[in-house]
Amino acid sequence: MSRPEKHSLTLRGHRTSVSLEAEFWAAFRALARRRGLGINECAAAIDAARGDTGLATAIRLEVLRDLQGRAQ
Repeated sequence: MSRPEKHSLTLRGHRTSVSLEAEFWAAFRALARRRGLGINECAAAIDAARGDTGLATAIRLEVLRDLQGRAQ
């Protein structure tokens, strides 16, 4: 596992930074591609549905759910 890397995203016109490990960034980019979305669009959808969870955690959980769903 690598150390978290900070990347900037734009969510509904606002810039924000998210720190994820390189492996999660790669899996998140792949998830966005499979959904036919850009990384910012995918992050915005996750952001809108996340409730009280932090954005980085919500992205990790969405990546995990996606991987689990494809493994079944």
